Parts: sequence; structure tokens; C-alpha cells
Amino acid sequence: MALRKLVAGNWKMNGTRAKLAELDGIVSAADAAPGVDVAICPPFTLIDAAVAAAPSLPIGAQDCHHAVQGAHTGCVSAEMIVDLGARYVILGHSERRTDQHETDRDARGKALAAFAAGLTAIICVGETGAQRDAGRAGIVVAGQLEGSIPATGTAANLVIAYEPVWAIGSGRTPSLAEVKEMHGLIRAKLEAILGIEGAGVRILYGGSVNPGNAAELLAVPDVDGALVGGASLTAAQFVPIIEAAAAL
Repeated sequence: MALRKLVAGNWKMNGTRAKLAELDGIVSAADAAPGVDVAICPPFTLIDAAVAAAPSLPIGAQDCHHAVQGAHTGCVSAEMIVDLGARYVILGHSERRTDQHETDRDARGKALAAFAAGLTAIICVGETGAQRDAGRAGIVVAGQLEGSIPATGTAANLVIAYEPVWAIGSGRTPSLAEVKEMHGLIRAKLEAILGIEGAGVRILYGGSVNPGNAAELLAVPDVDGALVGGASLTAAQFVPIIEAAAAL
């Protein structure tokens, strides 16, 4: 089943208000590609300004806390994110799993909070280079899916992003055959966990996606879009990815 493509940009810890000027070109490209969903996930500090600068463009956050409120200094709840006008939230990114020692259980709790607040959760999964070299990539990703996805996930509130850790920011990507194999495994696992809803959950590929490789990656079966890091920071790099999705 062909699903509507989603191209989401993760700005990570990059950008001040001046960076929002890039949204003009991104919005124009999104308007010219009505068959593609486009979103940008800037730092928390820019969410409300991004919503104001580009009201037609879905904006997301890069994390949220599992609790609605409380004594959690420095944390941000899903409700706070919604209050700023965001619609998506990235959860379980490998950089948070590594740097903040987040677990599948953490991702699951945050996803439940996101669902309750009305956000669409983009849950990230992916293996390290050592795990792939050991032949354990499929086992690792399947385990992350089992541990991170709430039973209340649906095609409307959940997106999965497969990001092989060794490919993020490295300029390297898996072969198209490897991408196809992993996305097929993820699709089967989604259907096992969520039943018929799993067939409609979009699976994004992430990890050094750029204008030069986007078209071939997005054409792989069960690649329903892309989660883009560095190439989403400028319209010049991000727009060709949107156009590649629209051409399929």
C-alpha cells in the first residue's frame, strides 16, 4: 500500500531566530507539492516563532517529557509543545538514547504523553555500526519497536523513523537493498504490534539524506518519507528532497 510521503526536517541544536528566514523557501516548496506532507522540527526556543512565521507549515519538537507537569527542571511537556502550536514530536532519537541514556521505555512513556496531548510521535529506531557488523541489526530494531511503541499507536498518531546510527551525519547510507530489507522488517513488526493499523503507519528513512540520494531512497518500498538532519537546515538543500518526494 502506497502511503502519503512525509518529509520532516530535524534542526537538532541549530538555529536562532535568523534561521527562520529559511522557512520561506520551504513553505513555497511545500505549497507546490500538495501530495507530500512537510514538517520542520526546530529547537524548543524557535517553535512558537516558527509557527508564527510559517502558519501553514506543520512544526514539531525534538523531545518531550512523559509527565504532564511537575518538578522536572529543564524539561518540556507534550502539552507545552501543543500550546506553542506544534503538531509533531521526535522521540527516541539515537542522539538522545546515547547522550541522555534514554531507553525504549522512556520513548514509550513519552509517546503515550504525546498521544494524550494530540501530537503525532515520530519514534526513531536504528542500530549501531557494531550491531550491524555483528548481524544483529534486525534483532536490535525489532526490540526497539517492541519496547517503544504503545499499543495505542495508530496510523494517525504514530510515525516510525529508521535511522541507522552509523549513517547519521556520516555521509554514509545503507545500500538500497539493506534499506528495503529493514523497512520491510519494520512494516511486518508494526503489523504484528498494531494489527491493521500497522499497515498505515508511515516509515521514514533517516541518516545522511541529501538532494543527491533522496530520490532513490524515497523510491524504495515501504520508505514513506524521510527524516532529514543537516540537509534540512537550508531551503537550498531541503527543497530538492521535497521535490524528489513529490515526483514519485
